[in-house]
Amino acid sequence: MNERTRPIMDGTVQPEGITLCPVVSDPAETFWRMLRFGEFDVSEMSISSLLMALERGADLVAIPAFPSRRFMHTELVCHRDAGIGGPADLAGKRLGVGEYQQTAALWTRGILEHDFGVSQFDVEWYMERTPDRSHGAATGFQPPPGISLRFVPGDRSLSTMLATHQIDAALVKRAMRKPASNVVERSARLTVAPAEFRRVTRPVFADPMAEGQRFYRAHGFVPVNHTYVVRGDVARRYPWVPFNLYQAMLRAKELAERDLVNSVPLSLIFREEYLARTEELLGPDLFPYGVRANRAALETIAGYSHEQGLTSERADVAGLFAPSTLDL
Repeated sequence: MNERTRPIMDGTVQPEGITLCPVVSDPAETFWRMLRFGEFDVSEMSISSLLMALERGADLVAIPAFPSRRFMHTELVCHRDAGIGGPADLAGKRLGVGEYQQTAALWTRGILEHDFGVSQFDVEWYMERTPDRSHGAATGFQPPPGISLRFVPGDRSLSTMLATHQIDAALVKRAMRKPASNVVERSARLTVAPAEFRRVTRPVFADPMAEGQRFYRAHGFVPVNHTYVVRGDVARRYPWVPFNLYQAMLRAKELAERDLVNSVPLSLIFREEYLARTEELLGPDLFPYGVRANRAALETIAGYSHEQGLTSERADVAGLFAPSTLDL
């Protein structure tokens, strides 16, 4: 939950004709529960997992609301002794991800290849989630031919392996700043003291904001991470649900944007200046909704998914979403 979804979750914005029973859980756990067990009528969803699940026949209808986006590749952390001075040096290294098919890993591999010349085949991959707790178990994921992929042993995590230099780099920034909150992410439970972790590691991108600006100027978007899905049986029984939910999400986003400066913590002191600087770097609409406004990002991630062997065909991005929500 974030400031764009909170008005719906707390009842400030109510979708017409729909009574919601909110369930709040960590995204990794939410996706696992939805993909594996179909627990929810409506759910936030990983875009990478959505592409794979729909190609394999999952009965889901997406809504083009994208409440989560960030420069995920800038969250790469490396061991100080790994000989990694920048992203190009990741070739030939051991790189850990929570899950090979997760959206953050998909974006990271695509950007490393297209922007920095590091092929996914030049990296030795380590995956933390076990098959029984992974999203891939629900989507039928198999490592693409030619990929070197190993599973992190059950008594270790990406953060412990990185701290002890059993791997060279990993996407662990989120786990290291967040307490244990779900049954999927091992790095949130088997972790290292933050002071010790900082002593032996450093970011692959020394200036994440500069890299984010470079990417935005080169590609014109901030990578999308999550969207929302409605279970197919619900959408068929109540055809107005996707449209009414999307309209509520647009209203919730409008409320959040109206009060955005107040959601920046006072502890940052220069919160108005920070927001102004962010908008200067990335434009005034930081979280655009709709297929049209996000077509470049969606086409890019669909292309990455196909290139990396996660989907056998390049998805028609408009076909992912409920027809009633298109071009609004």
